[in-house]
Amino acid sequence: MLSLSLEREMAGTDIARPKENWHTLLVCPDGGMAEQFLPLMAQVPGLGPVTEMRLYPPVEALGEFFSGRQVNPCFLDASTDKDAAFALIAGLLRQDPALQIVVLLASTDSDFILRCLRQGATGFLTAPFTVGELEPVIERLARTRPETYRVLQAGGKVYCVMPAKGGCGATTLAFHLAHQWKRDGSKRILLADLDPLTGTVSFALKLTSAYSFMDALQRGDSLDVNIWKALVASWNGLDVLLSPEDPARGIGDLPDPGSMIEFAKSCYDIVVLDTSGVYGTWSGHLAAYADEVLLVMTNELPAIQSGQRALAYLERRKVDRSKIRVVVNRFSEDLGVSGETIETALKLEVCHTMPSDYDAIQKATMEGKTVPPRGKFGKSLAALSTA
Repeated sequence: MLSLSLEREMAGTDIARPKENWHTLLVCPDGGMAEQFLPLMAQVPGLGPVTEMRLYPPVEALGEFFSGRQVNPCFLDASTDKDAAFALIAGLLRQDPALQIVVLLASTDSDFILRCLRQGATGFLTAPFTVGELEPVIERLARTRPETYRVLQAGGKVYCVMPAKGGCGATTLAFHLAHQWKRDGSKRILLADLDPLTGTVSFALKLTSAYSFMDALQRGDSLDVNIWKALVASWNGLDVLLSPEDPARGIGDLPDPGSMIEFAKSCYDIVVLDTSGVYGTWSGHLAAYADEVLLVMTNELPAIQSGQRALAYLERRKVDRSKIRVVVNRFSEDLGVSGETIETALKLEVCHTMPSDYDAIQKATMEGKTVPPRGKFGKSLAALSTA
């Protein structure tokens, strides 16, 4: 159960969400362009759920598509077939004259851009696309049609804990770090086990719940305080959102977690996301929505190689390196690779090294507790929490 004080704080919170169930439309027959642009859209939480079309729809079929849907904005690939895209602008605006259409171009074509703007397009973006170019476009669109965009508060900070490879101790670090921030004085903290297949937070903390993050995902934009209270469990002053007990249920097509994470940010000072790793669309979304990504590895050679691959993959997913923090767990000066060598291999600074404290961690795990703060792991954890 949530504490009474937190319940009151949440009840008074103006939760950030669309005023209506607005969807973003992406019409992009160019597969390469779509693969580049979709991850960027995931990093702009002001956008609603994305409906994707990989073919230009016939103009006569647009009426059926718009029936019962609230759509805005629309991103339109205008390079694959300029004539079809140009005609589609007019067809889309006949369905909704206020629809904001941003044309996507593989290269600069000033004459065609001007034609599209005169046809009714609101703006344009030219490849290669970046978040830095997309965000100002969305800000301009939101100022002219604010009722269709999420109005976001600063909210809490989201940390996404990702292992470079299995067995690096990322989950142990995630729940210890969440508890350490509670010990440091943060009032409202959420620990979310978002590993859909092999989540182990419930085992480590000896928790059970009839609900999981899957239930929060299914609620989407309809999440509210009363629903949330039923979904989370409590452990040592933390709220905990668990992974599903039945890992086969509903994982084939996980929806975008943006609404769930935005809701959590509005309710908590700190949100810690425990994940299964960096790979796949689901993990890519989590990394994109996080303020910081803690990439956990050990100083063994296989883990370092995995770290190199993980960083390369996150870069392809357009996750900015500036928000990635490398944490080397179970570090030993006498065994494995030095911190300087790791930094050279990764081309990234090591944020923190955690010492190996196997016996203390195993004892705490068996008892469903955290490691004592005065031990070497506990002292290092306190240093990491303020790093």
